[in-house]
Amino acid sequence: MSREFDLILFGATGFTGRLVAEYLAKNASKPPGATTSGSETATKWALAGRSVEKLEQIRSGLGPGGASVPIIKADSGDAKSLEAMVARTKVMCTTVGPYAKYGLPLVEACSRAGTHYCDLTGETQFMRDSIDRCETLARDSKARIVHTAGFDSVPSDLGMQFLFEQLGPLKRATLVVEVMRGGFSGGTLASLMVGLDEAKADRSRRRLLGDPYALSPNRDAEPKLGNERDLTSFKFDDFTGQWIAPFVMASVNTRVVRRANALQNYAWGRELRYAEVSGMKRGVRGAFRAATMTAILGGGIGALMFGPTRKLAERFLPKPGEGPNEESRRTGRVRMRIYGESEKGERGSVVVAGEGDPGYQLTSVILGECALCLAHDEAKLPQRFGVLTPSTAMGPVLRERLVRAGMTFARG
Repeated sequence: MSREFDLILFGATGFTGRLVAEYLAKNASKPPGATTSGSETATKWALAGRSVEKLEQIRSGLGPGGASVPIIKADSGDAKSLEAMVARTKVMCTTVGPYAKYGLPLVEACSRAGTHYCDLTGETQFMRDSIDRCETLARDSKARIVHTAGFDSVPSDLGMQFLFEQLGPLKRATLVVEVMRGGFSGGTLASLMVGLDEAKADRSRRRLLGDPYALSPNRDAEPKLGNERDLTSFKFDDFTGQWIAPFVMASVNTRVVRRANALQNYAWGRELRYAEVSGMKRGVRGAFRAATMTAILGGGIGALMFGPTRKLAERFLPKPGEGPNEESRRTGRVRMRIYGESEKGERGSVVVAGEGDPGYQLTSVILGECALCLAHDEAKLPQRFGVLTPSTAMGPVLRERLVRAGMTFARG
């Protein structure tokens, strides 16, 4: 694919978009771990958005790696500007959300043009719409459309692929969040509230959110495994040996993992039962922590569903474009362990970990590496096209990039 740019970052004026721009400015010309032989070709990339003035302000703070980056004016509400933009690049990397409001026109433009695409969405309804409207288009044009290319859902998706490599086909796996220090971005909260509003207004959208196979390529072909609803209470879990509580992003990540498995003809296990939870260890203290987290999470979601309390909460929650200071982003961290049992009865686990606030610092690294992977590693990637997941689009090639960038994928 010969294009003017290797990648374009759309939405750099938002909080997370700016962090991705900063990451690309430091790493696009020489990916982490690359040699210094001079054989690497510098990434040709650009910034895009509605306001040239704001983009110029962002560019001025990027340092030498971003000082000469071109700027492209484009608007998610202007189809012609999107079509013109995507025709110029191999990869579109977008942080413009909520994606349910602004995302589909860009996905459609990329799918028609054969331009690879990656985003940060955690919006199940948007991803379902993207699949229904763009799967055939993207396959025909040989575009890779990769949603959830940040903290949600790369650790889950690539972690499961890594666990499969260790144990073979699985009959069950549970991802346990052991450590997570960080906060929600204003953009993430805006996306959450758009999803809740859709669920309240439309029963079919509400049913979609509750469907464990909401992102399935063929819903009728999925296994009948009984209750696979995400955990909503706390309990002691014999499989992982600890008290567990709900994990706020399980309802997105589990759907992504199930789609990845189905896209690979159920290579990870034809009757794989997969769950994601927060781990609280053993004993009375673990039980108390699990009960407390369950109450806080349930109360928070309830507050956002009820008009008066939502208005109150919105006064104190971060707005789109807002986020924590550099010190808070730097000191965040996450560690997840995925427990698995193979179809042969063998048990094992893998650990996925990263430094930096998961929702900001770590996410900017992950999305930046996803974009660079799609732009530069074409010859190494699976020959699979359409609306994909990170593992089915890039797999171990992306994992190697992330390890070089500082993340951990290790046997437990």
